[in-house]
Amino acid sequence: MASDFRLKEQLPELTKRIVETYNKTDNINHLGHCPLPKYDVVVSILEDLKEILYPGYRRRERLHLGNVTYLVGDLIDGLHDKLTAQIARALMHEARVQNGSSKDPCGDEDDYDAKGQTMAIEFLNRIPHLREVLSTDAQAAFDGDPACRNVDEVIFCYPGLEAITVYRIAHELHKLQTPFIPRMMTEWAHKETGIDIHPGAHIGRYFFIDHGTGVVIGETCHIGDHVKLYQGVTLGALSFPTDSDGKLIRDAKRHPTLEDNVVIYASATVLGGKTVIGHDSVIGSSVWLTSSVAPMSTVIMEKPKLRIRAETPDELKAEVNYQI
Repeated sequence: MASDFRLKEQLPELTKRIVETYNKTDNINHLGHCPLPKYDVVVSILEDLKEILYPGYRRRERLHLGNVTYLVGDLIDGLHDKLTAQIARALMHEARVQNGSSKDPCGDEDDYDAKGQTMAIEFLNRIPHLREVLSTDAQAAFDGDPACRNVDEVIFCYPGLEAITVYRIAHELHKLQTPFIPRMMTEWAHKETGIDIHPGAHIGRYFFIDHGTGVVIGETCHIGDHVKLYQGVTLGALSFPTDSDGKLIRDAKRHPTLEDNVVIYASATVLGGKTVIGHDSVIGSSVWLTSSVAPMSTVIMEKPKLRIRAETPDELKAEVNYQI
């Protein structure tokens, strides 16, 4: 059946009604404002950085010490320009929001470009440090997973390393007080891997997330060296403190601290800013923990009672209780 073109006559009125909502719900509009960082450019920055951090594993092949300098130089030059522009956009918008002037003109763009360039250069200077730390993370994955055949497999295949890589990039930008962009990066990694790491978290070396899906690491977490998490682990907040006006206090320590050599198994939940998991401790699967644990502790759930209901060939139903 052919479409009825007369129905399209409703569309101008619909358009008018939609636009009218822009005055009523202007907290989800960004009209007439300075441009925000561009999502696709931020993702391209991540891809370029991963090309530098893991040369030979990404887009370019047949790299060697004779030609890799040209590749890195070209990528660094492009990253300088993209980071400068995107950081400047983020700084400009953040300043206007903090000054309560989100509807005012953009201000001196050259000034923000200069600030963006300074921060971009400072970040790029941290790439050698990032490579050093990520090398320990890749090694931790290989050392911690008997199914892994080599470190190449970790870099190619492991979502945990992908999420940690993006986190470590975003964390360096977060330390430079870059608005928007670090969170954009880690939420992109969250979408890609199912692993949610806030860029504000502090995570030590040799960090390994095995399998990974459903892992959540909150903003104020402190994680030591040689820590291993399995899928579904939540390092979250126990409660959200508020001020005298009932507004959230956003800078409080809300998430737990994990000391060195801690292992947390699947689906365990550890909550609270005062909760400290002592070094060399093991937290078992499905544990719900809201208080501190001394070093070298093992925390497990009591064995549950499992009931299996089965049908016999004679269609007689039997119930069997198992202690597991």
